[in-house]
Amino acid sequence: MAGAKEIRTKIKSVKNMQKITKAMEMVSASKIRKAKNLMTASRPYAQKIRKVIGHLTQVSPDFRHPFMESRENKRVGYIIVSTDRGLCGGLNTNLFKRVLKDMQAFEEQGVEVDLCLIGSKGLNFFRRFSKNIVSTVSHLGDAPKMSTLYGTVTSMLDLYSEGKIDRLHIAYNEFVNTMVQKPTVDTLLPVQIDDQDDLQNMWDYIYEPSAEEVLETLLVNYVESQVYRGTLDNLASEHAARMVAMKSATDNAGDIIDNLQTIYNKARQAAITQEISEIVGGAAAVS
Repeated sequence: MAGAKEIRTKIKSVKNMQKITKAMEMVSASKIRKAKNLMTASRPYAQKIRKVIGHLTQVSPDFRHPFMESRENKRVGYIIVSTDRGLCGGLNTNLFKRVLKDMQAFEEQGVEVDLCLIGSKGLNFFRRFSKNIVSTVSHLGDAPKMSTLYGTVTSMLDLYSEGKIDRLHIAYNEFVNTMVQKPTVDTLLPVQIDDQDDLQNMWDYIYEPSAEEVLETLLVNYVESQVYRGTLDNLASEHAARMVAMKSATDNAGDIIDNLQTIYNKARQAAITQEISEIVGGAAAVS
């Protein structure tokens, strides 16, 4: 029964692993609601501030902020939002493939790339490439604060203001639903305002101080809000992807246990049959 003993040990080991993956699945499921609430709460602000920027540009059509001016692309920046922990399926891998494809298109045109990395997985991945990493931040927890992101966002805004980069993108996993997380690359700078036709009937604003001064502040706030929103989207995507991955791992562990149990039963039955045959053979020899 040496073989059967080894199978029993393996079954016990797989069952212990199944308990861990089931617990991780339940933890992620409990965290999704909070992450979705944070994500949903951030979206109206980002959408409204974009509309206000559009109104301000109509009030002062002659004023063009540097954040809204298109330039020839000589160097571009990417803010890449990834997770701090693994065990979330292909969430990070799919995002990194999407970003690398996007960056390759620029590099083929002779455009250089600067990176700002949010999350440990992004740092571990992109440090292997010959890319200029401007700033990093990680371990944001399950309730990220905008204050934690200020330094990384400001570093990229400063590069854009100084003309050292001509375009700024953000890459993150957009939360569609629990089963679908979409790798997304959006343009942060230059800011693209909403369709002018949608703003024609919304001119009843009085600005204090001037529209130019308000726009100066709002554009920075807009970029910060977009990065924060992307971070929250990525957080919700992480919990959803981990829940699905751990459920799949739990189900697979159950299948392995069933297969091992079948093998164990066959081995045990074979051993019993052999013992009976030996007893019958011994009895026949004696008689």
